[in-house]
Amino acid sequence: MSKCRIGILTGGGDCAGLNPAIKWAVKTALDKRLTRECGTEFEVIGIRNGWQGLIKIDPSNPDNGKYIIPLNEALVRTWDRLGGTYLGSSRTNPYNPEKDCSKLVMENIAKLGLEALIAIGGEDTLGVAHRLGQAGVNVIGIPKTIDKDLSGTEYTLGFETALNVITDAVDNLRTTAGSHERIFVIETMGRHAGWLALEGGESSGAFIILIPECDFDMNKVNELVLEGRKSGARYDIILVSEGAKPVGGAMILKDEAPDSFGHVYLGGVGEFVARGIRKGTGLETRSLALGHLQRGGDPCAYDRRMGRYFGIAAVDLIVAKDFGKMVSIKNGEITTVPIKEALKPSLVNTKTQYDAERYSGRRAILRQRKKKV
Repeated sequence: MSKCRIGILTGGGDCAGLNPAIKWAVKTALDKRLTRECGTEFEVIGIRNGWQGLIKIDPSNPDNGKYIIPLNEALVRTWDRLGGTYLGSSRTNPYNPEKDCSKLVMENIAKLGLEALIAIGGEDTLGVAHRLGQAGVNVIGIPKTIDKDLSGTEYTLGFETALNVITDAVDNLRTTAGSHERIFVIETMGRHAGWLALEGGESSGAFIILIPECDFDMNKVNELVLEGRKSGARYDIILVSEGAKPVGGAMILKDEAPDSFGHVYLGGVGEFVARGIRKGTGLETRSLALGHLQRGGDPCAYDRRMGRYFGIAAVDLIVAKDFGKMVSIKNGEITTVPIKEALKPSLVNTKTQYDAERYSGRRAILRQRKKKV
């Protein structure tokens, strides 16, 4: 009976769906039927705090509980019910130009005896996984990002739960907006991709949706707001992605200091739009940034199911020794895509998925499809 030790980590921002994926990767790997079928006994260890854990760990130290944790079925039994990640996460970049720790990571992977490594994350985490894979590490990726901006998959863990948070927030704000005849501008996450604002706006019935893929004109926004008031609207809800920017302008920053992956901290476009509306229309307008609320909460049913499917598929790839792949979903089927291909950005198509005239979700679907034919 051969043996195989698997490591699993979560990197980048936390979100709902991570714990379900971890649970089902562990349950699948430790399933006795799988052991009998493939003649391999698997062991799974969790790496704490993403890539940081593989940098700071001392494999020769028997007391490594701060950086690794043995995972078994009893331990992970209830993990799929809760959000966040029990393994912890960080935005540590082993390939940080200021201090490259990639060789140390590879050395520690070898010293820990990891024959496969499952990395659950978005563009940054999987970008590191891809580079390690090129250097000879056996990596498997699971897509996770509430921005849903990875290519090669129709879904990334955390997105649907984040949409529920946005929809609930809008529902709650409607009562105070209507009571005071106010306009509320709600800022969502979404650096380069507007999926959260777009689908969150469509789900909650937002009047205007502003996304990074389509620069907005404040004059046009104000015209739409006044048009809505003339038609009898008592209040309006406007959703705006944090990466949205005015025509001829730049993304609005909250902090110019970049993280280890070179990303600056965005924030403030919601208030920018609110000020523009107050100045341009004279209407009372407030702004609210949902921020990290979008990452929190227990996973919705869909994220629990997708976490399960992705976790099982990741172990299937390890059994098949088909490394360098990310599990994904296409046309309703669980499949795979090379991690390199998944790193290409998945953005909103403003011609087919957005109404650039109304700054809102598409209002023609079947008619639009017929025009293409």
